[in-house]
Amino acid sequence: MPIWEFPFNFDFIQRPDWIRPGTRVVNELDLGRALERWIVERTFGWLGRCRRLSKDYEQNPASSEAFVCLAMTRLMARRLAT
Repeated sequence: MPIWEFPFNFDFIQRPDWIRPGTRVVNELDLGRALERWIVERTFGWLGRCRRLSKDYEQNPASSEAFVCLAMTRLMARRLAT
């Protein structure tokens, strides 16, 4: 049975007056920031698959940066190959 055939009243979803005063309503700017954050978190997830980057083993920050570049190069090469 589709939701529009239920005997319930769903008007409260369309009315913003049920929201408590002081509650933030998500707008387009917040949605854009959430999408950017999702892209960054997804990239960190991909980098976390590399064993050497899953923990901070390196003593020198330059070598950590080099391994991040190496991991992203490997990821992009695989993307281009498929």
